This record gives sequence, structure tokens and C-alpha cells, in this order.
Amino acid sequence: MKVLAILYTGGTAAQEEPRLLGTVENQAKNLKLCITAGVGSDHIDLNAAVDHRIQVLEVSGSNVVSVAEHVVMSILLLVRNFVPAHEMIERGDWQVSDVARNAFDLENKVVGTIGAGRIGYRVLQRLVPFDCKELLYYDYAPLPADAAKAVKARRVEDLKDFVSQCDVITVNCPLHEGTRDLVNTELLKHFKKGAWLVNTARGAICNADAVADALKRGHLAGYSGDVWNVQPAPKNHVWRTMKNPLGGGNGMVPHYSGTTLDAQARYAAGAKSILQNYLEGKPQEAQNIIVGLGEFKLRNFMPFRGFTALAQANTRRRLPYVSSPHQIVKDKRNMPEPSVD
Repeated sequence: MKVLAILYTGGTAAQEEPRLLGTVENQAKNLKLCITAGVGSDHIDLNAAVDHRIQVLEVSGSNVVSVAEHVVMSILLLVRNFVPAHEMIERGDWQVSDVARNAFDLENKVVGTIGAGRIGYRVLQRLVPFDCKELLYYDYAPLPADAAKAVKARRVEDLKDFVSQCDVITVNCPLHEGTRDLVNTELLKHFKKGAWLVNTARGAICNADAVADALKRGHLAGYSGDVWNVQPAPKNHVWRTMKNPLGGGNGMVPHYSGTTLDAQARYAAGAKSILQNYLEGKPQEAQNIIVGLGEFKLRNFMPFRGFTALAQANTRRRLPYVSSPHQIVKDKRNMPEPSVD
């Protein structure tokens, strides 16, 4: 008999009462499959899943369009100084010069992505019509030549060199030991003064205090995203109220970039398909498998085991592998894309 359990956090009650089997604390010993109804399985102890031969799957690619669109929106929101302009209207004020003095065009700017997987590559695709001066990407592996040519993107292999060239930087890589606190005080020193930074990947990739300080000093002109190092973000989180010297530059929102109604429909359909495949003994789609039976399947999650030493070395050297092998495949809309994010 197979049972589907949607687990919840039981807290002290679950710790004191082992018969509360629907809780995270008292997971069934016969657990065989964990499904993330979406993308991103860093909330699961993947090493434990490997040890206990528990499969971990997610609905790969289900939110990539939603997040990529949010990234482009966030870039424009910062570059055009939109939030202070809207706040001015809400206050009943009208002083164009106060907002126009820090508003720019995206055209002729250098924009770069840290990570050029499914989402990062789609961001590059969507930036092509804006006639940016140059599109750059930083990743441990180069894009296939035809994919890079399609978006006219240039790879920069050194991270400090990469950020020093960009007017706008967007983070589109997984969180693991090699990328945690990747954007820190030391790396921010190499950013152009007045650069804009967008992070819709994972909040912990950017050091919260370092980002807030850089924005306050004006070294960063703006920071935007929907991911936080603690979620839900506490009311006193520094990212809620941080500003640049002109009183703007904050485009933070709750974590919803990949949770549009369209994306949620894809989540539901994908989770249902994974569950049906499991119950009927059918093979799963390879791109959805994070952990198979006792082994990691997707390389961008391997740092949790096997690549740990490399990840630790990368953390010290600030030269992480950030995305994934870039084998061009076709998705359901027949669009070329790197295989995983």
C-alpha cells in the first residue's frame, strides 16, 4: 500500500507525540519519494535522501519563464527609478526632477548574468531587443556556440573581472556550498560604482548586510529581487527598508516571481505527472530527478556530496561552478535552452 503524505511542521507537539505522522519531525520510515511542487530542492536534506534511498524530484522548468520575466521587470524597475516615482504619486507630489535625476535607459548598458542555465539564458534572450551594449555571462561551463551566438553573449571566466564590467548584474544560479554568500563585501568592491543588482535565485547567495551597506553608500544604485536569506523575512530585515543616498534603489518583494497563476498550473500538472509515474512504475523525466535511488542525478546539486571539497575551495577562491552542463535541449514550446538551471 502506498500513502501520499503532505508534511507540515509540528514543532514541540510533534517532538513529544511520535504518532503525529503527518509532520516533518515524524516522517514515515517508509518514505520513498519527495516531490517539490515547483523548482528548487535546497530545502530538502539531499544527503539524507541519498543515504536513505529516498528519491527527490521537482517540476523542472515549470517556473523559468515566470522568473525570467520578473528579472527583466526588476532590471527596468531599478534602472528607470520606478519605485520612487510611484511613491511620489502615492504621496500626491509631482517633482519630475527628483526621480529623473537617477533614471537611465537600459540601452547601451552592459548586463551580465551569474549563471546561464534555464532562467539565466532566458533572461539573456529577453534582453536582446533592448540593444544593450553587451550581454555577458559567468558560468563554470560555456554555452554551446550556437546558443551564445543567438543572444550575442560573451562568457567571462573570472568572477571579479565579470562584475567589474557590468552595469547590471542578475543572479540566476543555485544555492549550494560554493555559492552561499557569493556576493559579499569583497566581491562588491569590484562592482562598478552605481551598478544595479537583481537576485531572484536564492537570498543567501547575496550577503544581506554587505548588500545593504553597499546600497546605503551608493556603491550599488539599486538591489531588487524576491528571495531572502530568511523566509518569511522578519519585519526588521535590513532589505525591507534599505535605500540608496537618493532615497530609492529598493525593489524587494515577497518570494513570488515563480508563483504566477500560469506557473502554478504547471507546478500542479508536473507534480501530478511525477506521482502518477511513481505509482504506475513508469520512468520519470530525467530533468526532474534531483536524487535517484542512492545517488545524485543533477550535477548542479552534486556539491552537497562528492563535490564538497571543490565547493569549499570555490568558496575560498570565489570561483564557484554556478549552473550546470549546458546541453541544448528542447522544452515543451520547442525553445532552445540549457538543460538545467
